[in-house]
Amino acid sequence: MKRAFDVICSLLALALLSPLLALISLVVLLDDGRPVIFRQERVGKGNRLFRIRKFRTMRKDTRAAASREVRDEDCYTRVGRFLRKASLDELPQLLNILEGTMSFVGPRPLIPEEDTIRALRTEAGIYDLPPGLTGWAQIHGRDTVTDEEKVRLDEEYRQKQSLALDLRILFRTALQVVTGKDVD
Repeated sequence: MKRAFDVICSLLALALLSPLLALISLVVLLDDGRPVIFRQERVGKGNRLFRIRKFRTMRKDTRAAASREVRDEDCYTRVGRFLRKASLDELPQLLNILEGTMSFVGPRPLIPEEDTIRALRTEAGIYDLPPGLTGWAQIHGRDTVTDEEKVRLDEEYRQKQSLALDLRILFRTALQVVTGKDVD
């Protein structure tokens, strides 16, 4: 059921948002050139690596690190900070959802270098789930909760997951995007 929801909704979202995706692509291209889409290895289901897609918000020579570790304003392109704050940089992940490497709701995928939280997630069985565009931890603090708290929230989601909970998480995520709450 969850996979069918992901496929149908990602196809609909891609169709409905295609003008916005084209506009953002053009803005990113004009702002800082190619590539428009940033691809990076992330940790997915089964603790396996996959390539996530995002609109590029950082300059080309920025080091790979967790978002909270990259605070230097010089790292962002001129439109990058806005795209991140509005979560528009995440829209290309609709393609990840369509291909099955991600889901709409699940634990946010880590970069492989985040060893501490990766070990905690492995121990808690979080990698039984596909990573999500949003998740239970994101609506309970997003960038403001500790690694341990994120894992606790991810584990809580793993135990309680349902379509109703996923819809609640998606609704609350939309509210957070609109308000900018808990975004660094």
